[in-house]
Amino acid sequence: MKFVRMILGFVLFTTLTTTLVFSGTLENVKKRGKLNCGVSGGLAGFSAPDSSGKWKGLDVDMCRAVAAAVFGNAKKVKFISLTAKERFTALQSGEIDVLARNTTWTATRDTSLGLNFAGVNYYDGQGFLVSKKLGVKSALELNGASVCIQAGTTSELNLADYFRTNGMKYKTLTYDTSAQSRQGFESGRCDILTSDASQLYALKSQLKKPNSAVVLPEIISKEPLGPVVRQGDDVWFNIVKWSHIAMLNAEELGVTSKNVKKMAKGKNPAIQRLLGTSGDAGKNLHLDKKWAYNIIKEVGNYGESFERNVGLNTPLKIARGLNALWKDGGLQYGPPVR
Repeated sequence: MKFVRMILGFVLFTTLTTTLVFSGTLENVKKRGKLNCGVSGGLAGFSAPDSSGKWKGLDVDMCRAVAAAVFGNAKKVKFISLTAKERFTALQSGEIDVLARNTTWTATRDTSLGLNFAGVNYYDGQGFLVSKKLGVKSALELNGASVCIQAGTTSELNLADYFRTNGMKYKTLTYDTSAQSRQGFESGRCDILTSDASQLYALKSQLKKPNSAVVLPEIISKEPLGPVVRQGDDVWFNIVKWSHIAMLNAEELGVTSKNVKKMAKGKNPAIQRLLGTSGDAGKNLHLDKKWAYNIIKEVGNYGESFERNVGLNTPLKIARGLNALWKDGGLQYGPPVR
């Protein structure tokens, strides 16, 4: 019994220590004066620095939304570039406060890494990019193909499952970064490049001759992408989760970065609660009552972010599709602020 109690005591001590280490993220971020946000090394439309070094993208806006909620200033972010293999370790170790790097929510990641997914800011699926010279019109014509793929991603297992299910063979060339996989494809080392469809459109736009390649119609997996935090800190988990939800609700209610000041003076109860002119939703989040107002003012609603970074008027030319609001036939749905 003494030995059992010693073991139980050690487990309890470890649990309490872990909780202490992984809690208090909000206080640490405030004390530091900025948010440490993990992003990709350069994925156009999602997280990439422009020619002047300024980070832009849908995931970058997620980081900035959290900073706006906490500080009232979306600029108080340090962006930390991470590869797919580095991202989870960086979050687990505390190097970053939140991971916003086109990361797929899966059962294994959600239950075995000590991490929590705080929502889905982009619904995606894995596809195939091929050279038009191949004359291929369907993924079912890819038997015997060589495939460029990025290590440490869900794409590897999805690819194996798809080819096995359809009785096809393939060989892979594995790279550490998406840029390397694009270069491998462009140089002809492989016949096809596979990844999330959003990433394929981004990589296609970066080819020397973008029109020389095409994304095939097949989508072979579900890839719900979203921000990730450490387990053991519900306060921080709620802040990141509701920062995304605030952007969704703002779009649904017609609140934009341009009209937010005017809308805050209106009589719509739902808008009043969202923007902090009625009630105090920020109190339970340990934030200022204008936390959502600051997000919309500094970053914009979800639709603004989508169209600015990956929409039809950008080089990626991605339609809203599954990422339209629920009322428009999509999957993006924000629980109410009340």
